[in-house]
Amino acid sequence: MELAWRRRAGRGPGVVFLGGFNSDMTGSKAEDLSAFCAARGQAFLRFDYSGHGASGGRFVEGTIGRWAADAEAVLDALAAGPQVLVGSSMGGWIALLLALRRPERLAGLIGIAAAPDFTARMEEGLTPEARAALERDGVWHRPSAYGEPYPIARALIEEGRNHLLLHRPLPLVAPVRLLHGQQDPDVPWDLSLRIAAAVTGEDVQVTLIKDGDHRLSRPQDLALLRRTLAALLGEGG
Repeated sequence: MELAWRRRAGRGPGVVFLGGFNSDMTGSKAEDLSAFCAARGQAFLRFDYSGHGASGGRFVEGTIGRWAADAEAVLDALAAGPQVLVGSSMGGWIALLLALRRPERLAGLIGIAAAPDFTARMEEGLTPEARAALERDGVWHRPSAYGEPYPIARALIEEGRNHLLLHRPLPLVAPVRLLHGQQDPDVPWDLSLRIAAAVTGEDVQVTLIKDGDHRLSRPQDLALLRRTLAALLGEGG
């Protein structure tokens, strides 16, 4: 199965963008970071998980384990040396899994409304009708504020249990920056506080945006993301 990716050569540490659930690598945050890295001469890599965007595969067949394996394969094949991982929503979960698997490659991690363990929270909140649909059909079509309802497969929820993170310490020593809007209707902002508490390293900062939504794609949000990344990369390097 082919994975779609875009890579811009440049100096290190490189930047890898990991998108969210049912999103793709052409979103506003990925585009903005691509332009930012281009202006700095910084290496930048983005890709679509299987079943997302321009990549092969069916979205409904995807799981956290499969998408984390996609990210691992892309990192190993297409990026050299230390990397700053920037993960949006589900991409924050994938970034944490990747950081734990490849700690020697981690120069830093930025979570944007990072959503580790979201499948467990989704499972807890299922209505009786949704549970019945999952049992009967193996899939439930979840309403979305961002477009058409999208399919949630029983396999996504069940396989997600194998990758839950917030019940244990996260042994990361590289800098971690967590950005979260306090008006986020999808991922509770206190989740970023829980991630920060779980990370064992000391260089962890949480930035709460009082009027910020889930996407954090307004001009002022993108400016904050650029400043956060620039500080991790070093303004002059």
